[in-house]
Amino acid sequence: MSLVALIVFLIVIGVLLEVLKNFIPMDGTIRKIIIVVVVLAAVFFTLSAFGVWDYIGGVSVPRLHR
Repeated sequence: MSLVALIVFLIVIGVLLEVLKNFIPMDGTIRKIIIVVVVLAAVFFTLSAFGVWDYIGGVSVPRLHR
């Protein structure tokens, strides 16, 4: 994915969140939950676009046996 496409994606997400906050009537709690989910999804998408998420997913954690 090119850097321009990533920037356009983040701008579109930002505009959609702004429309959600200002023009769509809904309960404040539901709005906050939707915003948090969308922001987390955008962060994970951005991390995977730069290859950071793939690196984090490849780290193995040893299991502890009792």
